[in-house]
Amino acid sequence: MSLIIVESPTKAKTITKFLNGKHVVLSSFGHIRDLPKKELGVDIDNNFKPTYVISPKTRPKLKILKESALKEKEVILATDEDREGEAIAFHIANVLKLKNPKRIIFHEITKSAIDKAMDNPREIDMDLVNAQQARRVLDRLVGYKLSPLLWKKILRGISAGRVQSVALRLVVERENERRKFLSQEFWEILAELKNKNKEKIEARLIKIGEKKLDKMDIKTKKEADDITKELEKCSYEIKQIEKKEQKKYPLPPFVTDTLQRSAYTQLSMSPKRAMMIAQKLYETGNITYMRTDSPNLSKQALDEAAYLIKKEYGDKYLNTTQYKAKGKNAQEAHEAIRPTSFANRGETLDKDQKRLYNLIYKRALASQMSFAIFDKTKIEIQANSDYSNYLLRANGSQIKFDGFLRVYPVKLEEAILPNVSKGEKFDLDKILPEQHFTEPPARFNDASLIKKLKELGIGRPSTYVPTLDTIINRRYVERDEGKRLMPTTLGEAVNLLLTKHFANIVDYNFTAKMEEDLDKIAEGKEDWVKVISEFYGPFEKNLKEKSDNLKKEEFLKPEPIEGRKCPECNSDIVKKMGRFGKFISCSNFPECKWGEPILDKIGIKCIDCGETDSGDVIRRKTKRGKVFFGCSRFPKCKWASWNDPTKEKKIENIK
Repeated sequence: MSLIIVESPTKAKTITKFLNGKHVVLSSFGHIRDLPKKELGVDIDNNFKPTYVISPKTRPKLKILKESALKEKEVILATDEDREGEAIAFHIANVLKLKNPKRIIFHEITKSAIDKAMDNPREIDMDLVNAQQARRVLDRLVGYKLSPLLWKKILRGISAGRVQSVALRLVVERENERRKFLSQEFWEILAELKNKNKEKIEARLIKIGEKKLDKMDIKTKKEADDITKELEKCSYEIKQIEKKEQKKYPLPPFVTDTLQRSAYTQLSMSPKRAMMIAQKLYETGNITYMRTDSPNLSKQALDEAAYLIKKEYGDKYLNTTQYKAKGKNAQEAHEAIRPTSFANRGETLDKDQKRLYNLIYKRALASQMSFAIFDKTKIEIQANSDYSNYLLRANGSQIKFDGFLRVYPVKLEEAILPNVSKGEKFDLDKILPEQHFTEPPARFNDASLIKKLKELGIGRPSTYVPTLDTIINRRYVERDEGKRLMPTTLGEAVNLLLTKHFANIVDYNFTAKMEEDLDKIAEGKEDWVKVISEFYGPFEKNLKEKSDNLKKEEFLKPEPIEGRKCPECNSDIVKKMGRFGKFISCSNFPECKWGEPILDKIGIKCIDCGETDSGDVIRRKTKRGKVFFGCSRFPKCKWASWNDPTKEKKIENIK
């Protein structure tokens, strides 16, 4: 028998089902070795040679792999098909001292895919391994070399990262745009009209006399009221009807970033949660590999989708389409995320798995269906009085053929209008003046930040979720009440230092170019040592200069607090930033070490103290940034809850 090694125990279990006991399948449980945690692990003077170590928790698993490898006639490495999977295969082969290991890959865990892969083994692709290794070394150099500078100039214990720093810059710049934004008032005027058949139209004012109205033209309530009074005196008549047939095409099947974004917007599922569930769906043989940037579908998938569409919806709903990736670095050999079989409706999956599976299923099937056809209707209505004339417009649409919408509905934003004729008279039902204010650019949420990173060419399918996790776990970014991303004071200080003194690290074009270089390494078109060397020389030179010249006060200035003095030395009190947030300290530090935390009180007393002198309920955060509520008298009172006591009747205590 042969030993087949994969990285996941769930994947091993699924593959075993298809092999009928002919092979032994074991899991490495992910990477079996990596760069050391407490040292650089990169020999800069020896072509950036990395030093890999085996962690203690991996050794028992490695022992099992070694024993099995000695027993079986050959070892087959079946880790995932991307750079990370190729690197895992490389390290397994290296540690087990395998001379000629077979390497197999598959996009989906099905019997046919595994049989085909077993019939077509290849060698380990060192170009992919070098691309993964280059990214790992590059990120290690930035993190380990730049972080000590952040400790000296901002706060001990924090760290810097390459792609994460660019994501942080995006969040900070969006926040700065919001701060600079000045809201302006404007008004929109709508009229509800009805004809003799009591059919209604809602139309928007678009023209006064010969002047076309722009969004901001009606600036005050008085202007709106004056126009409203005139419109109330007018007679209304259909001036023009324009109907135009429009087509709406289906979206391509999911790739990694579009799946993460759609799971967030349609299922309220975080990108991290979506990828965890997608990983499980892949490993149990339900979907194809979930880290991909190609919307291609295999011929087998196209044929199966076509058969199902014709059978269930009819020939007119079928429009077989092979999509092309838009990004120039997308791997066309990969496949989109799709069900391994369209006959599988996901009945055996748990609730969240089924929700995500259905989303993937419907998107993939709809991508092979006909476009929807709409009648787009525009009705212009003339309003005349003795003194002036106005033009109003009503927009609407009607579906003539639902096409792919039969499977993957899209919300229609416009009303369905009644059939009317030119010259038809309408009566005014009511005028609806609406006050609006221009709004600042919205903060990024998880989905929109991933979309922006993809647009800029920064990061790859495997890096979006870790990037989000990192900037939140480092407390550089936190979520507002709407779960949107906003920078912390610490995050803004780190961004200020990096943008001002390490521009390349956070430059969008530079970072995108680095991603392109990593792709070229993966394609065998670029040498990984050369890429790292060209980056590291200027980086190290700049690092030495800045380490001596920068002053800490430039980035995190203590905020003075008026009206309070230090209880120990009577010096002024200031608000400072610590690793876990802001706190109050004596301005005479380090001579005076007095300080106290800043309590985020929510306005009620602790419900569990059982004393007359109860503590206050305060809002706190875990190390990972999750909000919870606790007593200010902790550790004397250990009451805590995930629920806000001001909003919840039932309190879920933290055990």
